Amino acid sequence: MSEGELTLGEHLQELRRRLFISALALLVGSAVSFAFFQEIIEVLVRPSHLQDGVGPQLIYIEVTELLTTSVKVSLLAGLILAFPVILYQVVMFVAPGLTEGEKRYLFAFLPGAMLAFLAGVAFAYFVLAPPALRFLLTFGGDIATPMIRISNLVDLMVRLLFWMGLAFETPLVMYLLAQLGVVNARTFARFRRLWVVVAFILAAIITPTFDPGNQALVAAPLLLLYEIGILLAKLAGRARRRRSAGAITPVQRGE
Repeated sequence: MSEGELTLGEHLQELRRRLFISALALLVGSAVSFAFFQEIIEVLVRPSHLQDGVGPQLIYIEVTELLTTSVKVSLLAGLILAFPVILYQVVMFVAPGLTEGEKRYLFAFLPGAMLAFLAGVAFAYFVLAPPALRFLLTFGGDIATPMIRISNLVDLMVRLLFWMGLAFETPLVMYLLAQLGVVNARTFARFRRLWVVVAFILAAIITPTFDPGNQALVAAPLLLLYEIGILLAKLAGRARRRRSAGAITPVQRGE
């Protein structure tokens, strides 16, 4: 065993320390979020308000439903607050097994991943959710008056925000894979037609409605994000070739 290597026990001790810090960050974030759970829920249900600014009448039909929803929202908000800390702990745990170049790409990836996730959440909240909820809440309005369970609406919004935030990570993941040499832009381009099918399948899963208009609102950015990912993968491939050429040149000169 070399001097810089850790024993299995030391690895487990390091893992336990990273998990403890992550759990503590989640606990603190959830506690802070629970203090503002009412404001968080109000923000989540705001896209359901119609053009006159009036939203549906929210109800709960179980004794513990509102408390359970508040705890769930607090945990999810706490996870978002603690996510930078948790992600940093994961990176620091795997960093000793990476090369210096891989570490550099991974650390540069972190802020971009956060911004991409927030962009996806913003897109879902401001662009996708209002027309989707408007369609659902006004469909058949002459037949029945909507009285929506608060847990149902909150779960729908959380699911929509999360999956769209995750979908916006696509270009960065493609760029990172190309930068590490796992996949190149040509391979991504060959799967372009398949991605069209995947994008509409994901749109049908993510979108809470079945109308083509709202599904197209999800599929269109997914297709655009994939094209951006191909472009970034091309740039990563060029950078890798330049680095390879720079590494070979000194050897050739020595010959």
